[in-house]
Amino acid sequence: MRLVLLFVFAVWSAAAQTNRDVSAGRTAVISNSTAETFQTQTNLGLSVAQRYEKVRMECIQARRVICGKIVKVLPDGLMVDSGYTNLMRAPLNKSWLIPGTVTAGRAVNLVEASQPDAVCIGLVFLTDLPKSRGSKPKLYDYVNIEGFPVGQYTYTSVGSLQRTVRQFTTKLPNATQWNLNQSESKNVPPK
Repeated sequence: MRLVLLFVFAVWSAAAQTNRDVSAGRTAVISNSTAETFQTQTNLGLSVAQRYEKVRMECIQARRVICGKIVKVLPDGLMVDSGYTNLMRAPLNKSWLIPGTVTAGRAVNLVEASQPDAVCIGLVFLTDLPKSRGSKPKLYDYVNIEGFPVGQYTYTSVGSLQRTVRQFTTKLPNATQWNLNQSESKNVPPK
């Protein structure tokens, strides 16, 4: 009986030390060491963390200041005509939601820059709104908030006319996760 157990253990040990690396088409030596297994798992974990951090930094680099008039209130967000740079002045910049009674105008000949915290220009869809004290966003109120890009949003404008605009979220973790999912779905080979 001991001989059989010793034989089984020897075969199992030998099988664990050499495994076939199918992707490279060669034999690779794999150690049974717990420390090396842990190190390999940690490196894989860092790889995921590094990808997440890279996408997070890309979202931060692509953030925009959305300052404009609410032109449509939808159940899942706000349609905002952005580009009202004078909403960024004190004391209006103390709140993300500004009442429609404020006098504000659209900036003339303004071009959207490609840098963090550039003023967003044009019609955009804004989601994941922060909680507002006492008042809800209403049509023709103003917003002044930082947004992170999360693709595009298509909505029905008038009748059956559909429009597609850029979509932004106010929450960096949501933008990071969405963009990470998008980048990973592109890397999945078609079936």
